[in-house]
Formats: sequence, C-alpha cells, structure tokens
Amino acid sequence: MLKLAFNAARNGWTGLKDLPLRAAVALGSSGLGQPPRPDQLWKAYGIVLPIGVLTLWAIPQVTIVMSPSIDAHLVRHASGPILRGDLVSFTLSHPLAGPKPVDVTKYALCFPGERISMIEKPSMSPGKWDGWYFCEGRLLGVSKPFGHNGQPLEHWHPANGRILPGTIYVGSSHASGFDSRYYGPVPIDRLSRMEKVL
Repeated sequence: MLKLAFNAARNGWTGLKDLPLRAAVALGSSGLGQPPRPDQLWKAYGIVLPIGVLTLWAIPQVTIVMSPSIDAHLVRHASGPILRGDLVSFTLSHPLAGPKPVDVTKYALCFPGERISMIEKPSMSPGKWDGWYFCEGRLLGVSKPFGHNGQPLEHWHPANGRILPGTIYVGSSHASGFDSRYYGPVPIDRLSRMEKVL
C-alpha cells in the first residue's frame, strides 16, 4: 500500500514537473505531430510568471465582501481615523455567526459619547418586539425577531443612553443586516478602516 502511494506521488510529481514544458510545446508547435519548440517555454514563463506574481501580490490587498448589506464587493485597508459612514472591518465571534470567528464589514454609524436610544415596537411576528435604534435622533436600523433561517434573535438594549468610550455602533440600513442591533457597539481597537474598491 505504501509502495503504491509512493509510486503515485512520484508519477504525479514527474507529470507536474513536465507540465510547463508540455504547455510551451503545445503553444509553440505549428500543428499536431510537428517538432517541439522548447524556446516557447521562455515565452510562456514571460507571460505566466508576471501574472502569477501580480495575482500573489493583489489577493492579500483586498477583501471580498459577501454580505448584501454593504454596497461593496471588494474593500481594502485605508489609513486615517474612522469617521461616520466609513466602512470598517472586524472579526466577529457570535453563536449566530457560526462556530468559528468570521470577518465582517459594516459602516461606522454612532460614535463614543453620542446619544443612542432604542424604542421597542410590536413586530410583524405575533407576540414579538422589534428594536428601533436611533443615534442623536437619526434612525440607524430596526431589529428583527428571527434570522433568515428562522433562528430567534435577541436585540441589544443600550444601558445608559450613550455610546460608551472606545466603542462604535456598526451597521447598515439593510433590514436583515446582522450588526450592533444584536451584539452592541464594537471596541474601536478591533476595527480596521476600509475603503471600497469595487
């Protein structure tokens, strides 16, 4: 069994090692059965290697946003202080987000010391209540009693009517956004300022 695995790995490596040469020959031959032109290997490297290096550099520079609550598909880190309306990214650990921490991108909406209020109103779901969140009188969003998979959602209750020092309320206007409506403001030192690329 071990010998079979070793032979398979050796044959796979040989095939992988010869792949660039075979690709170059395929690109360089003038027709089926024509003599190989190994000089095409260097031309192939000249095309493929710069593209590979550029891709290797570009991928870590951007973050893909999977949430429909944010008006961006690709974002990247931006310098400077976080201002109202800026995109911010952070790692969220929450039972409803899944068993592992997830990277989340939201908008910075309400800042330390600002008045935050929540008014509970009857929900469209019988016997449930929605939380309507306001920052300095501006509506930030409305919580829902259930998530899109039917899981019950508990909304956040502000304790003293102000956003605590060192934290920011994050969210979006999307009705189904999972944000500070449910887990409260996020510490600023956990937030990274982002900017939209696409």
